[in-house]
Amino acid sequence: MAWFLTKRRRINPVYAAFMVVAFMMGIAGALQAPTLSLFLSREVEVRPFWVGLFYTVNAVAGILVSLLLAKRSDNRGDRRKLIMVCCLMAVANCVLFAFNRHYLTLITIGVLFASIANTAMPQIFALAREYADSSAREVVMFSSVMRAQLSLAWVIGPPLSFMLALNYGFTTMFLIAAGIFVISLALIFFALPSVARIEQPADVALTQISGWKDKNVRMLFIASMLMWTCNTMYIIDMPLWISSDLGLPESLAGLLMGTAAGLEIPAMILAGYYVKRFGKRRMMVVAVAAGVLFYVGLIMFHSRAALLVLQLFNAVFIGIVAGIGMLWFQDLMPGRPGSATTLFTNSISTGVILAGVLQGTLAESYGHYSVYWLIAGLSVVALALTSRVQNI
Repeated sequence: MAWFLTKRRRINPVYAAFMVVAFMMGIAGALQAPTLSLFLSREVEVRPFWVGLFYTVNAVAGILVSLLLAKRSDNRGDRRKLIMVCCLMAVANCVLFAFNRHYLTLITIGVLFASIANTAMPQIFALAREYADSSAREVVMFSSVMRAQLSLAWVIGPPLSFMLALNYGFTTMFLIAAGIFVISLALIFFALPSVARIEQPADVALTQISGWKDKNVRMLFIASMLMWTCNTMYIIDMPLWISSDLGLPESLAGLLMGTAAGLEIPAMILAGYYVKRFGKRRMMVVAVAAGVLFYVGLIMFHSRAALLVLQLFNAVFIGIVAGIGMLWFQDLMPGRPGSATTLFTNSISTGVILAGVLQGTLAESYGHYSVYWLIAGLSVVALALTSRVQNI
């Protein structure tokens, strides 16, 4: 379906380049993220609390760095050059993790590299939004198809990540990720455009000052933060939970993540197709309701088959939230695609901060099962807040 829709719109080389870059960088990220908790607990040999703390520190640094870079990117400079710098930091981060097993080094230098590297993706989406606006392309579908590339990357990445890490070692896995980032850097340099900034009128400039003062922006930020808190707690805890408590094979974690990502693709494309008919709020409410069902299901059902079936709800949740959520921020903050996209990604980072602290503390003090009760409760709060945000 994605191919048919994009084919009808006559894909040009720049359009295709955005898709390929999103896919390649998604693959590189999907190689690292799923096994990070296993890497820290087994290779670096730290307790669950320190695993959670690493996620928290990484997210705090990511917020600070991304806010500084987003402000600069929206006001001056070539956004494409900033993306290339971020890619270089991603390569450095992968090489560091490949050969270093010292926790203090990883949580300082590694986190610094990662916080700069993680800014690349929101900046790519901001550049894509500017390109779509300047070339009169349909923004929602363009963004949805790009998000689908990330989901496709996560179909392949997690199973490949666990296969490489468990069979060939973490060093091999991180070096392969570094190589993919190098290829992405070359694609960005040769294929992505530099889009001229459009001068905003005075009334739009007001949103640059009052964006955060808008109650809808605040509610959406808090709701998004809670959604990603739930998702991150699940990602951190699930690989450890299924092996230590459920007695299931470790490789199942990669299969679950890959299955969810594969199902996200049609959810994401359909969301982009139907958003004009149903509106962003209604679709987001449906997505978060699916998330509530998913997390309640994790409390109730623990077999391999049940966990795989539940990924359908997880896919609807993440597939719609990841695509429509970002566009909702951009619509609520017109004229500032970089800052709006970064605010969305910072809601993710803030969620990671909470997730790291909560998961590490709960898992160490009360066991893995308690994590999922809290996740279910937080998802209900996110649902209530989402339903109150203005529909645009």
